[in-house]
Amino acid sequence: MFPKKKEKPKEHSEQSQGSTQPQQEPVKQEELQKQVEELRTQIEELQKEKDDIFAKLQRVAADYDNYQKRSARQITDSITYEKDKIIKTLLPVLDNFECIIANTSCGVQDEALLKGVQIIYDQMLGVLKGQGVEQIKAAGEKFDPAQHEAITLRNEEGKEDGAVLEELQKGYVLNGRVIRPSRVVVNKAPAAEAEQAEEEETKDTQ
Repeated sequence: MFPKKKEKPKEHSEQSQGSTQPQQEPVKQEELQKQVEELRTQIEELQKEKDDIFAKLQRVAADYDNYQKRSARQITDSITYEKDKIIKTLLPVLDNFECIIANTSCGVQDEALLKGVQIIYDQMLGVLKGQGVEQIKAAGEKFDPAQHEAITLRNEEGKEDGAVLEELQKGYVLNGRVIRPSRVVVNKAPAAEAEQAEEEETKDTQ
């Protein structure tokens, strides 16, 4: 029988296998590096998308908030406008009641009628007061152009210059805002008296 001579090539084959293994490692590292770079790029893109979506959500939230405020303001303005209009239509009725109660130019002498008118007038004022309506003080007050409308000037001795002498028509405010100024007669002192009064006021302040 012939001897076996196949061990050497086997050695060679093992050596060849061992020599190929180290060559595969750099290839795997390059692939891993490439995958890492791809993942980093995807993360950056996702971060950018997230920032864009968040910014859009903030804008939508701000727009919605502004819309709610604008809608509430529009509703309030509309209610105020309608309320003003209704109350202004009632003011001439109050003027007529005041004329009857004053019993001057209207010539009403029936006491029972006057009493009934007074009751209705007081009730109307109470209802309007509940809605924020108040009468403007005029007679004896200092003339205020924001609340009073001067119809005429008159001079009365002993009265302060610019004082309201008489109220011709009552004025009203709604929640502190003038809806009709008082129509008044204003005192106008002579120039000499006015100057003297100003001098006295200056002395008092010094």
